[in-house]
Amino acid sequence: MNLSVTLNPNPLVKYLQKPASDFTKEDIIKYMEANEIRMLNFRYVAEDGRLKSLNFVASSLEHLDAILSAGERVDGSSLFSFMEAGSSDLYVVPRYRTAFLNPFSEVPSLEILCSFYDHKGQALESAPENILRKAHKHFMSSTGKSMKFLGELEYYVNSERSSNFPASDQKGYHESEPFAKFEAMRKEALKLIAQCGGQIKYGHAEVGTFTAGNEAYEQHEIEFLPTDPEFAADQMLIAKWVLRMLAEKLNVEISFAPKITVGKAGSGLHFHMLVEKDGKNIMLGDNGLSDTAKKVVAGILDMADALTAFGNTIPTSYLRLVPHQEAPTNICWGDRNRSALVRVPLGWTGGVENMIFDANPGINITPAPTDSKQTVEFRAPDGSANIHLTIAGLITAAEHGINMPDALDRAEKLYVNGNIFHQMPEGGLEQLPTSCYESAERLESKRELFENNGIFPERVINHTIEKLKGFEDKNLSERLYGKNDEIRELVLKYIHCQ
Repeated sequence: MNLSVTLNPNPLVKYLQKPASDFTKEDIIKYMEANEIRMLNFRYVAEDGRLKSLNFVASSLEHLDAILSAGERVDGSSLFSFMEAGSSDLYVVPRYRTAFLNPFSEVPSLEILCSFYDHKGQALESAPENILRKAHKHFMSSTGKSMKFLGELEYYVNSERSSNFPASDQKGYHESEPFAKFEAMRKEALKLIAQCGGQIKYGHAEVGTFTAGNEAYEQHEIEFLPTDPEFAADQMLIAKWVLRMLAEKLNVEISFAPKITVGKAGSGLHFHMLVEKDGKNIMLGDNGLSDTAKKVVAGILDMADALTAFGNTIPTSYLRLVPHQEAPTNICWGDRNRSALVRVPLGWTGGVENMIFDANPGINITPAPTDSKQTVEFRAPDGSANIHLTIAGLITAAEHGINMPDALDRAEKLYVNGNIFHQMPEGGLEQLPTSCYESAERLESKRELFENNGIFPERVINHTIEKLKGFEDKNLSERLYGKNDEIRELVLKYIHCQ
């Protein structure tokens, strides 16, 4: 019995008795025919980072076969600002492995994610999913290694205030019902995301909880399992869609905005990553992180200021990146250190394999797998991030670090021990950008690192810089922090970002 198939919550996987990675066109047609599904929806990621839709009603098997074989035409100029109306037709072509049953549609519908192709049938150079695919492909060919990623998706639910079992201000971490009012919504989201193909690690209530007048704000987090970079991006987009659909159904507001109000926890979108060689995690060495892992960290730190251009894309992003809020402000890394930009979390190392036996004395237990679970975590991005471009940038930075001659020396110099908000290391640390404008300037200064090897097209970098500079928010966090009325107006403008 293949438990990975039998226990899989995706209805297509259960019915077809094969993993989603092996789905074929014939499989999808077979499932739709057997379950009398006539609606097929193409989904694809546009420049704004959100899923778009193209709906089909299959009138015959021949029609369905044609749709799944050739894809369809769309207007690229309405999806990407850098495309001109005079020559903007694009193809959207389905990726069979992404198919899932829509859990919300009254009419049974199958959803499938697509990739963009130009008039010559070539993958669209500037499409977010193609930039990510190019970045990982080049990393693998250049290093002989591969990477896996997982995201931590934080969000707030906004509803009417309840006087029953009020939560404690800024003490919502892992809170349970009845104090956590939207635990049921989160659990429903976990179930539906898994049915849509997402690989979830866990969900829980987060620190942020507060009230304002008759309104209550409650923060939650969903964390995923490490997967290949493309799927890691896909499942986070689907998760955002599921959460928004649930919020609409429950008549509550949901926000992935980086900052809701001053002095309360912001919402990040942290990315964990690991490097594999021949399918084995190589992040650990004999004494902690391996040299490869340290080089990856050095590369990320070297490009971190410019990476904010993809991971922190709106003015309120920089109201989150302030001291004493468990958000990074300086370029450094450390073990288990939530004040650092790159954190090395616990990885089940150092003899901890006996914990389960101590917790269950006298019980015969099969030892846990010995494969390494070690990751490193990049803590700057937030809910405004373009997920595909952020992961592509992190892969590019990882490859840059592996190729840096002095990477290990840089890693050693930028290591910190202890909370930097309590005691800054001697000599100080370089600061992250404090505004969209400054982020754009950092990207401009390091654009060559992103454009090398044709990973990030010039026009994508140009557009990113122009958009960020368009906010004209130089030194925003320093200028506004503490001015509540001005911040409230700014937050309301961007509260429904991405």
